[in-house]
Amino acid sequence: MSGRHCISFFYRIGLLVFISSTLVTQAAVLEVREGERIQDAVNAASPGDEILVYPGLYSETVYVDKDDITLRGVVEGDDWPHLDGKKQLNDAILYSGNGFSVEWFKITHYKGNAIMGQAGNNFSIRNNWVIDSGVYGIFPEFGENGLIENNILSGIEDAAIYVGMSDYIDVRNNQVFDNVAGIEIENSRHALVEGNLVKNNTGGILVFITPGLPIKSSYDAIIRRNFVLDNNTPNFGIPGSLVSQIPSGSGIIVMSGDDVIIEDNVITGNNNAGIIITSQDFVTEIATDTGSDPNPDRVQIRDNLMLNNGADPEGEMKLLMLTKLSTTGPDIFAYQGATDAARGSCISRRGAYRTLGVDDWADCNSPTIRANDAIAGREPSDSTRGVITKMLPEPAEPRVITEDASGAELVYQGICAGCHAYNVRLIGPPTLAIKAQYGEDADSIAAYIASPEKKRPDFPTMPPQDHLSAPMRQLVAEYMLALTN
Repeated sequence: MSGRHCISFFYRIGLLVFISSTLVTQAAVLEVREGERIQDAVNAASPGDEILVYPGLYSETVYVDKDDITLRGVVEGDDWPHLDGKKQLNDAILYSGNGFSVEWFKITHYKGNAIMGQAGNNFSIRNNWVIDSGVYGIFPEFGENGLIENNILSGIEDAAIYVGMSDYIDVRNNQVFDNVAGIEIENSRHALVEGNLVKNNTGGILVFITPGLPIKSSYDAIIRRNFVLDNNTPNFGIPGSLVSQIPSGSGIIVMSGDDVIIEDNVITGNNNAGIIITSQDFVTEIATDTGSDPNPDRVQIRDNLMLNNGADPEGEMKLLMLTKLSTTGPDIFAYQGATDAARGSCISRRGAYRTLGVDDWADCNSPTIRANDAIAGREPSDSTRGVITKMLPEPAEPRVITEDASGAELVYQGICAGCHAYNVRLIGPPTLAIKAQYGEDADSIAAYIASPEKKRPDFPTMPPQDHLSAPMRQLVAEYMLALTN
């Protein structure tokens, strides 16, 4: 480093230290103890403040709409700050602020979500313990630049960790077990899923493109160094929902995702199949979103340890294997559009696995694939091993939600689209069905958003979104009725 560059470097470091120390000086620490409300501390906090929550039982929904708030539990021995929804409250923690951090909470018995992001960027969700929190455990929706690390989640009836329509996300070193889906990367880009223990779920790790959502793609995901074990739990998802159609015994499923690399994982004991690469028709018959490609492209399966998969295939997999005169499912299964060699997928050490549908796939160590690696900035043949993170080197631009049409679009993407695709059933009815029911009556939808009631016997009751202002609820209702796909 030259003298001039050295001085410039240390000047920048000094400036950062000065700014950091100034922020620390201005930030406050607020404390919450049993018998007090966490939400009251959030209401009193200013951007940059830290809220310490001491051990005890808290039964509330905490909503954070301010930037740069840290919500930190204080664990004393075996005693945690414990958020308990008592099967009456829908959500434990909701955040729409940027720069939000939450860690060291025990969260149990909510009906909807443990921790849900609603379009907030630059988030950190670490060291939490989530049990039986309803539909989703940790659910960042429409966020950029986030870390989900060292959490333990079980008993979730959809996805324990569900990254929805988000970009630049690391999901590392979590333990997810006894859920329907362990970790789901849905309509998201630039994700690293690494070092997780994914065990005893219905499906272990999923990379999906779900049709009918505002974000139409899911690409650039690395699934690496995970333990994907014995994911044979019977599916207990909400009947009719997309996730309820995942076959038990599925280790990793890539449905329509592009540029997915599955590398250096231990994948064992999954009774249906170890890895399934398929198009949208695998779990839904409605691949009608013309804005998204239903087939997976450029999937790479590299150097995984796979043992004892496919011992007891079910449903369509069982029938397919019987046509091959086998009662045992495969380690690796490519289905429908995924079998096409023109889509650029590859597999290494093909002979080490029991496979079906990958005969036309390339060898990942072939000259062509190595050249593609080099073009993409990866070390040829080493693939992802030099990639440390998918998070951004600098914070993403904070999202600002204004009370206008642009803000309503962000709210729809960050809240509504998590449960309502345009023409495909998720947890809630499709937006197309809502439009048919309400016509042009935005006022009634706005009122329903604030105070919903159960109207459809085959859907769970929608949680109230009364933290949104009345003008914003009206704008969101009008935006929803104007959607065309």
